[in-house]
Amino acid sequence: MATVLSFFDQDTKSYSYVVADERAGACAVIDSVLDFDIKSGRTSTEGADALITAVKERGWRTEWVLETHAHADHLTAAPYVKAQLGGKLGIGANIPTVQETFRAIYNLGSDFASDGRQFDQLFADGEAFRIGGLTARVMATPGHTPACITYVIGDVAFIGDTMFAPDYGTARCDFPGGDARTLYRSIQRILALPPETRLYQCHDYPPDGRAPAPCATVAKQRADNVHLAGKTEDAFVAMREARDKTLDMPALLLPAVQVNIRAGALPAPEGNGISYLKIPVNRF
Repeated sequence: MATVLSFFDQDTKSYSYVVADERAGACAVIDSVLDFDIKSGRTSTEGADALITAVKERGWRTEWVLETHAHADHLTAAPYVKAQLGGKLGIGANIPTVQETFRAIYNLGSDFASDGRQFDQLFADGEAFRIGGLTARVMATPGHTPACITYVIGDVAFIGDTMFAPDYGTARCDFPGGDARTLYRSIQRILALPPETRLYQCHDYPPDGRAPAPCATVAKQRADNVHLAGKTEDAFVAMREARDKTLDMPALLLPAVQVNIRAGALPAPEGNGISYLKIPVNRF
């Protein structure tokens, strides 16, 4: 039985998780967040430190630091978490597709490797690995990005940006490489899991009066997700594409993606010792 700890970042409405085999004293960290103040350009590890402290207090051994995808709404703290806790850094096997797309957008040049080598492990669809005595299985669930994956661990699954809380719906598909029809089909794979499976999402945007919630069961999502319940594939695609046209870009997309495709590393410091992020003007 997997134990799950949830950590909610209020600024980006993002969830990070620790999933553990308590009997073996082993865990994995999923979708960590590096605090970033876009006004000042300053980073902070306050949120990640809370997660790290929780792991250390329990004496768990960190075997993996995992990403469900290259996030567009927060910077990952994966390299910091790895430095503090250990473990191997993993992401989906299609990350080179995302890297190559954004390599062109940011004009990163030949010194940026777009083959995924920044990560320790690139997980293929159907691949299995261990967290202590727990078996984790990887499910490719693209649509939001081409490289999105879901980690299925016993009766829980970490679904990244596929579905959100049932009263909020599903993830957008208008970023480069996204596709609404692909997302719908990925979601059907997730909803084919046993109905009691708890689905842990990357974000929650609760309406007024509801506290943030990290998960809902497969049965709850099937019955109540406002973007999915009672909709055919074509109806979902029409809804998703129309909705996406009305959405603003995430506030941190331009700084976040160029860091996250580097597995969380900032661009190499320049001659003055400072790292600089690039903003493509008039590209989006």
